[in-house]
Amino acid sequence: VYYKPDGSVLVEALRGVSLSIPAGQYVAIMGASGSGKSTMMNILGCLDRPTSGVYLLDGQDCVTMNDEEISAYRGRKIGFIFQAFNLIPELTVRENVEVPLFYQGVSPAERRRKAEAVLGMVGLDQRLGHRPSELSGGQQQRCAIARALVTSPVVLMADEPTGNLDSATGKAVLKIFNDLHKIGITIIMVTHAPEVAALCQRVVRLRDGVVESDTMQVPSTLE
Repeated sequence: VYYKPDGSVLVEALRGVSLSIPAGQYVAIMGASGSGKSTMMNILGCLDRPTSGVYLLDGQDCVTMNDEEISAYRGRKIGFIFQAFNLIPELTVRENVEVPLFYQGVSPAERRRKAEAVLGMVGLDQRLGHRPSELSGGQQQRCAIARALVTSPVVLMADEPTGNLDSATGKAVLKIFNDLHKIGITIIMVTHAPEVAALCQRVVRLRDGVVESDTMQVPSTLE
């Protein structure tokens, strides 16, 4: 619920949503503008707290944590991937991927080892010393995926991850998500594209703050 300055209700973004996502599932969140999907992703990503209710992430109730606890927990448990990549232009590819580990106090040698391992997973092991401006859009998104993976999170949350990419590049990035799902990583992806949602095991559609439909499906294959 979002409130006006006088305390009255401005908008009830989500209304009584009950959702359970098991480990290893690949889920698409869909809905028109204003349906509540951004609010849902912010709550699932521990960026916002629900006004009421419970949110369990890997068995812990995030609603009862204080700001410092939830920030640390979010950093360990969730990997975020955005449409705009959000890479730091002054840092190299490897340094960008190391950033979450730096904030967790991981040693430089261990940061380097883990960063290079996940960059190898996304096919960027030959670009370690490059800066974001020297990469294509698809390579920048691969770097962002590696950064999200480097902390070994329990869930990847992706917000329109192919929205800034052309069709062929977007398919290449979606193949990485498919490969990550195959090795058991939980993925929650906001998308407006039916062809992207078709790749997922489950599609949750929101409308006016409620779950309009919640459907399991056989994922389509990338051509």
